[in-house]
Amino acid sequence: MKDSSTSPDTPDTATSKKTLHDLDKKALEYHSKGKPGKVDVQSSKECDTEYSLSLAYSPGVAAPCLEIAKDPSKALDYTTKGNLVAVISNGTAVLGLGNIGPLASKPVMEGKGVLFKQFAGIDVFDIELSCQNSDEFISTVECLEPTFGGINLEDIAAPECFVIEEELKKRLKIPVFHDDQ
Repeated sequence: MKDSSTSPDTPDTATSKKTLHDLDKKALEYHSKGKPGKVDVQSSKECDTEYSLSLAYSPGVAAPCLEIAKDPSKALDYTTKGNLVAVISNGTAVLGLGNIGPLASKPVMEGKGVLFKQFAGIDVFDIELSCQNSDEFISTVECLEPTFGGINLEDIAAPECFVIEEELKKRLKIPVFHDDQ
């Protein structure tokens, strides 16, 4: 006797395919509705007067710059660094999609940023790199260290993901993690 639950023509399979198609359609609408994507950047300070703009930028911005130059730890007091994580991928091992490349991986990286913000209050920039090898990826991320308080490596194929994570942990003075392993 044939098991009808595995047949491609069963009502359950057809319903499942229709449901998946509906979900795909809704997901595309969700990502494109209004301002495309899922994240944006907003000021955390009021910047609605000439005076507040002079504090946010020039000439007032010089004061925190000079304080940070004297004591780099002050960056945590005067900038977003301490609450800012980079979610970085090259798109070589994305969810169940495989190697779809950096640009096609962007919705996943934005989604990871939404999770950080929604559930931990952590701000995120998603960064998709079109690096050709592990050394290039590592060097690029290393150059980003002054900006971020942490690095989340995401959807990078093995074995490169292990090499990249290990080397970045050696080189950087901020947390580096890769939760896909």
